[in-house]
Amino acid sequence: MSDGSAWGTSSQEDTSYLAQKDTNQVKEFDWMEPFDVDGGIVPLDSMVDTAINAIVPVLRPVFQVIAQPITWFLNAIESLLLVIPAPLIIIALAALAWKLSNRRIGIATLFGLLAIGLIGAWDQAMTTLSLVITSLFFCILIGLPMGIWLSRSDKAVSIVRPILDAMQTTPAFVYLIPIVMLFSPGKVAGVIVTIIFAVPPMIRLTNLGIRQVPEDLIEAARAFGTSPKQLLFKVQLPLALPTIMAGVNQTLMLGLSMVVIASMIAVPGLGLMVLQGIGRNDIGIATVGGLGIVILAIILDRITQHIGGSRQS
Repeated sequence: MSDGSAWGTSSQEDTSYLAQKDTNQVKEFDWMEPFDVDGGIVPLDSMVDTAINAIVPVLRPVFQVIAQPITWFLNAIESLLLVIPAPLIIIALAALAWKLSNRRIGIATLFGLLAIGLIGAWDQAMTTLSLVITSLFFCILIGLPMGIWLSRSDKAVSIVRPILDAMQTTPAFVYLIPIVMLFSPGKVAGVIVTIIFAVPPMIRLTNLGIRQVPEDLIEAARAFGTSPKQLLFKVQLPLALPTIMAGVNQTLMLGLSMVVIASMIAVPGLGLMVLQGIGRNDIGIATVGGLGIVILAIILDRITQHIGGSRQS
């Protein structure tokens, strides 16, 4: 019995040793499959983790201060939309849509907002609208001056264009984690993510619109002695406004498309309804949230498109 026990122990030790030996064995490099290496030849994942862990404790207090204006603006808009009675908001937004576009869009806005209220998504829609308005405001605040700067410098375009390409093509899920680490989960982090995702069209189309202003009009304005400031604000920007409004339209649509993704970092609103519906396998609540997003998108799209079209005509 003792021999068997000793033999069994010896077998287990031998097996353990062999397993450890196999684990520690270095895999020979295969020229036919040069990239079949555990962890990659360049350990980018560990390098990024190390960099983030070193940067976040240092930069997080700075980014918390930067986030304060966004927090104030967002809270002001959301409080305004939630405190005012729904019928007054519906009438005011429908009248604004009528004023900025036409009667047909104003009536469509009225019925669209009524539909959102009737399906029980009013508060969530107002939260989402406040997030989109805040994101749009800061996208314009960042994108318009940068687009003007790019229109004056080809060298700046060559530097900034790859950054804009990366911002537009990088999946939003990739920068959700560092944004959450810097700003904490919540509405402000959702606004930051939306700004990163939605600001490139604003920059690109502002640059494009100013560059498309006819050169003869610019020369005529200079011949009349206009200063560079007058040339920008009285000639270039008014003539570029249709293209700039197209950038505003695209920024709005991209912002709304981020609603569901941003809900994954605890951003409330219609996107959270969709996410909860997916998590609970409840198609009803997901449909309510999705329909609310669609209605808001159609209303905002039609208004901004009409503003750009009327300016162009």
